[in-house]
Amino acid sequence: MAQKRVSQLSEKRTSGIQRHKCYACGKGVAYGNNVSHANNKTRRTWKPNLQVARIEMGGKIIKVKVCTGCLSAGKVVRAPRSLAVA
Repeated sequence: MAQKRVSQLSEKRTSGIQRHKCYACGKGVAYGNNVSHANNKTRRTWKPNLQVARIEMGGKIIKVKVCTGCLSAGKVVRAPRSLAVA
């Protein structure tokens, strides 16, 4: 099952690490307003909780940014530490 998930991820993206976007689910920055007690509105952002993870893809190990939701759900499997980064 993990192989199937890795192959789906490899089809999705082969580019480098993106700044504020999850590699597995594509979750990114959300925009909205801070609203004060006086109903003043100022723009703000919500960023996903991203962690850098080493994953094995096609026999190579690459570093990607993955949200903690995908890590805990098992959508991404970390590569073992014994292997070197390609």
